[in-house]
Amino acid sequence: MSKLLISFCFRKNVQIFFRSHSHHTHSFVPANRPVLEEELYILRKFLRRTDRLFVMTGAGVSTESGIPDYRSEKVGLYARTDHRPVQYQEFLKSADRRQKYWARNFVAWPTFSSFQPNICHESLAQWEREGRLSWLVTQNVDALHTKAGSRRVTELHGCSHRVHCLNCSHKMTRPAMQNLITDWNPGWNIESVDIAPDGDVQLKDEQVKEFKVPPCPNCGGILKPEIIFFGDNVARPTVDFVFNKLKECDAMLLLGTSLYIYSGYRFAKAAHEQKKPIGAINIGLIRGDDLLDFQINARCGEVFSHIKIT
Repeated sequence: MSKLLISFCFRKNVQIFFRSHSHHTHSFVPANRPVLEEELYILRKFLRRTDRLFVMTGAGVSTESGIPDYRSEKVGLYARTDHRPVQYQEFLKSADRRQKYWARNFVAWPTFSSFQPNICHESLAQWEREGRLSWLVTQNVDALHTKAGSRRVTELHGCSHRVHCLNCSHKMTRPAMQNLITDWNPGWNIESVDIAPDGDVQLKDEQVKEFKVPPCPNCGGILKPEIIFFGDNVARPTVDFVFNKLKECDAMLLLGTSLYIYSGYRFAKAAHEQKKPIGAINIGLIRGDDLLDFQINARCGEVFSHIKIT
């Protein structure tokens, strides 16, 4: 039994406490409880009143597809391991760090690239086709929204399925990078099952010491996935584009994000300043929950299984 906070935040800061058995659909989904009918009523009312919906998704949408997040209590990567993601400056300055990163990413890729969209991704793509969703911003790098068919989407932190050269901007797909790495490392074969949110795994130093990192095939420069590493910043044009898309919308829905990272939090803050209603579906606390009109503290997939906009 776990004591979980259900936030009907309604700006009156009403808080309801609920006891329930943990309900898991996957080992990476935090302990959660069933969605309440009154919460579904509030969400349906919110959606019916919205003509131009802006949605922002976080790791809590992808955990139900089998991809762990970083921070969830007990099941997040930080809670389970001492693994920490690569820092941008480390990657730039250290050939050893790049060797470790690409070796681990190479091992993880066959599994990471095989994850499939769940009901959340599929529903948002359907909302877009129906003209109900104006724009989607995701903080995830797993490409599950595009796999599901979303096109009006900004990948705020980039996408692990693309690789580019830091010197000449040569671009390639991640499968092409996998083939290039294979060519440079004949006979190197290591396996691991501990996938990280950014498509990384943990390997021991002795496992990677013989691994060779291929240079850019165009200029010999450093190859890097097109994702925003920790310690790096989202490009200003991307930020400005998202702000403009937000201005065009009349309400914001947050899905599976704690807004812990400022790159996402700033958009919720802007929506609040523009007096747009903001709803959220997320297991656990959300940074700046005083910005919200309501929060449903339940699993995104379960909520979507009950929602039909009419």
